[in-house]
Amino acid sequence: MDSDTLRNLFEAVRSGRVEIDEAVRRAGILPFIDTDHGRIDTHRALRQGIPEVIFGQGKTPEQIVGAARALRRAGQAVLVTRVSESQAAAIREALPEADYHAIARTLWIGPGEVPVTGKGTMLVVSAGSADRPVATEAVEVARRFGNKVELLEDVGVAGIHRLFASLDQIRAARVLIVVAGMEGALPSVVGGLVDKPVIAVPTSVGYGASLGGVAALLGMLTSCASNVTVVNIDNGFGAAHVATLINRL
Repeated sequence: MDSDTLRNLFEAVRSGRVEIDEAVRRAGILPFIDTDHGRIDTHRALRQGIPEVIFGQGKTPEQIVGAARALRRAGQAVLVTRVSESQAAAIREALPEADYHAIARTLWIGPGEVPVTGKGTMLVVSAGSADRPVATEAVEVARRFGNKVELLEDVGVAGIHRLFASLDQIRAARVLIVVAGMEGALPSVVGGLVDKPVIAVPTSVGYGASLGGVAALLGMLTSCASNVTVVNIDNGFGAAHVATLINRL
């Protein structure tokens, strides 16, 4: 249930195309659906503009399938993040229509192309190929949230000329997600080049002193570029969520 669905329901009642009792029945799924393993929030798109997304890590395939079926019964598309290949194989036995992206570790049940509602292009920039899973998660989530998304890869500060070669693409974006591990310097560099919001995503990529992404996180939090804000380590989903809200303004 989102604002458009609710508005259409109200219009149908006003015009007499839907009886009040039927409208009450349809609205009866609000605000959640009980399943064997949890309560599925069908009201979130109405409150926040983006529907509930299933976090797959730590869940059994049966739990994910149950949640996905509840969302489908409510008329919603299904996006699951952090899905392993073994989880995906089991889920697709029950839900063969599910589309699995192995690199992003996302699973989708819904339209092949989501209508674009973002006002501009979102650019995901990644420092190195080791950051690809997190960057690709951001791309896939943003795309499923109705954004036009581009991906610029392998432009880390160890070869900064690679970044400068794409300045036109960088400056054309309306909002940027910058993904980096190691020391996490790339978002500061990008932030200094653009007059747009930059969402920094530290990754758990790097040798021992990177502390599983903590070094990158701290570096991004202390960025001297004031248009840079930061999400948690490896949180491509969170970056895409916030970037989507910005891109709709």
